[in-house]
Amino acid sequence: MSVPMLLYFADPMCSWCWGFAPVIAQVREAWGDRFEAHLVVGGLNPDQREPLDARTRAAVREHWQHVVEATGQPFDFGFFERETFVYNTEPACRAVVTARTLVPGSEFRMLHALHVAFYAANRDVTDAAVLCDIAAGLDFDRDLFARCFDDPKTRLATGNDFMATQSLGIQGFPALLVGDDEHGLTGLTVGYQDYAPLALAIEQWLAARDGA
Repeated sequence: MSVPMLLYFADPMCSWCWGFAPVIAQVREAWGDRFEAHLVVGGLNPDQREPLDARTRAAVREHWQHVVEATGQPFDFGFFERETFVYNTEPACRAVVTARTLVPGSEFRMLHALHVAFYAANRDVTDAAVLCDIAAGLDFDRDLFARCFDDPKTRLATGNDFMATQSLGIQGFPALLVGDDEHGLTGLTVGYQDYAPLALAIEQWLAARDGA
């Protein structure tokens, strides 16, 4: 029987993914020896070219406030003083793929670092220089990271993650799926979920799989 997979679909600039960060950490700690964990960057908003308008800015602020209330995760609302900010999530997603390319398995650490930088420290994770600084803080060679980040192959791999997300019909983040070659994929959540119901769903899936 094949090793089961845990597929996590997230975006570094998705506020609910930041809210979900402690939950996915618990899931990986509790079930990491039973699953191969894979992080797929979903591409929340990879094509944005215009700054946030007032209406969108207000909607984003409301989302952030909901995440604070639901999860207690820290947010720096000074972000909303950036009047010309372009909310393009592709560079941050590509930074995650760059980390995965250079050091397989490091993508979860990179995702967390980007979440902290963007939401808690109000750093501009759409800026390549900032992304390379964050990578250097995780002990990546800064120049090597920068070259890989700019490599057309990395851009293609990032786009492939986006297409994989779309092909599975995932339209919201965070999303968590389990599966294996024999049983296909099963969705555990699309959107924020607390740990307890997720743990129960994973236990039930494993029990059904082992009993098949």
